[in-house]
Amino acid sequence: MYSRRNCSLCDEAREELARLAEEFPHRLVEVDVDSEPSLVRRFGDHVPVLEIGPYTLTPPFSMTDLWVTLAAARDGARGKPTSAPVSPRTALNLNRGLLFFASHWLAIFNLLVLLYVGLSFAAPVLMKAGLERPARVLYTAYSPFCHQLAFRSWFLFGEQPAYPRALAGTDWKTFSEATGIDENDFWAARRFLGNEQVGYKVALCERDVAIYGGIFLAGLAFALVRHRLRPLPFWAWVLFGIVPIALDGGTQLVFGLPFLPFPPRESTPFLRTLTGALFGVMNVWLAYPHLEASMAETRAVIAAKLARARQEAAQAADPS
Repeated sequence: MYSRRNCSLCDEAREELARLAEEFPHRLVEVDVDSEPSLVRRFGDHVPVLEIGPYTLTPPFSMTDLWVTLAAARDGARGKPTSAPVSPRTALNLNRGLLFFASHWLAIFNLLVLLYVGLSFAAPVLMKAGLERPARVLYTAYSPFCHQLAFRSWFLFGEQPAYPRALAGTDWKTFSEATGIDENDFWAARRFLGNEQVGYKVALCERDVAIYGGIFLAGLAFALVRHRLRPLPFWAWVLFGIVPIALDGGTQLVFGLPFLPFPPRESTPFLRTLTGALFGVMNVWLAYPHLEASMAETRAVIAAKLARARQEAAQAADPS
């Protein structure tokens, strides 16, 4: 029973359970909702709440409601197959681990995204430092997740931050001018890592850096508004997250097909960065509020279990 002190309804529920103890033998474990902030947010003033087997009774409930619920739980327990018990210590450790993750999921997500983006920049840093072997390990590790085309990637330690194709129409020196490699040779552009003159490319392309960078920055911002921000409507996610990146990347792909009557098109570093960042930020706005709500519910449930475990341990130590 989830209850609190100075609660007349909680006192009535205890009395009703005591009257039914002979017909429905049970052991009452009480959890003070004021002992855990997550329980306060979950239950508020709506106590007592009874969890009886798989059933939950919320106020107001009658003696008949309580009798029916106890009977249903008893009948269900009779037909429930037995399973291998989990030791209390194992269950306690699992619950503590789950509570830690549910309490720190945002920091964990942000750290993982930061590592993913940061290590892609570590590759050119290692190349510049002369540590080619570990740098190539990073390039290889990222290669299944990104095309790594040099003319669509950022460069460090060179003349320019990027070397787009001539089709992009920028004022920067083109990839062919800087490297002597045919800009239509995609395989060579993928294999090219850089040199002392042009610098060394980041292991993720411009758009991927923007996507995951946007996710990281939006994740940091979400930490400030996590209890107030509502999820982004699905239509807004499509309009601002999907449409721009689909138009920019899609037209670049489709217009480059030789059997279609469209002139080839190459996006610019700015457009790839803008559309990628929008996609990353919109994904966070869409998903993270739902994740926070789910994790808040998990925190409340696990906090209740841990509070119940502490009370059971106290009762076992002091049977009186």
